Amino acid sequence: MSKTIAVFGAGPGMGRSVGRRFGREGFRVALVARNQARLDEFTGELAHEGIEAAGFAADFADRAALPGVVAAIAARFGPVDVLEYAPSGLDWLTRQVPVRDADAASFEFPLDLLLRTPATLVRLVLPGMLERGDGAVLFGLGATGLPAPQVANVAAVGAAARAYLHNLHADLADTGVYAGLVQVAGLVGESDAAKFVTENWDPGLLPEPLDPADLADALWDLYLKHDRFEEVVGA
Repeated sequence: MSKTIAVFGAGPGMGRSVGRRFGREGFRVALVARNQARLDEFTGELAHEGIEAAGFAADFADRAALPGVVAAIAARFGPVDVLEYAPSGLDWLTRQVPVRDADAASFEFPLDLLLRTPATLVRLVLPGMLERGDGAVLFGLGATGLPAPQVANVAAVGAAARAYLHNLHADLADTGVYAGLVQVAGLVGESDAAKFVTENWDPGLLPEPLDPADLADALWDLYLKHDRFEEVVGA
């Protein structure tokens, strides 16, 4: 029986590539993001490649709606076997706050996007995974290992999200369920964030964008091997 991956953060960069990568391995693909028209475009592309996929529109800030989204995915494809969470960098790019200007309020948005929402999703899908003795929770986050004073609010919460997932990874040892992280050390090619930065910043100062297919491959390798907690791509 085919397994199901739910891609939360199904944008034109990493999310679409993750759906394609897992779909090539026989997974049914649930793509979740705000824009239903774009999701329909992506699912059409995947269908053309022989991948069974469907789009589910959702605002990640509305945590009360997330149980309904997960239930809709289960009704269409069966229970979620792999939860992949990688919110668009564009969501926080214009809300970043330098460390000297950070106050309590500046942490609310990244706390919602990078910690509260994914923790809510994990609580929704993890009991079923544990009952089946199989499954995976995969995050794709901006690199959290180095100081980033110009984006301090996002960087600090990203480090907390990494710590949360690392604790989950340790707690799930020997259960058959895996938790792992791909740290994205750069802009993701084809993504909305890369487009925004290219249009608004000096292109000569920007590094070469990362190939989203490489990020998808890294997530697949973590899922397949279960032999380490994280992989850094682009460092």
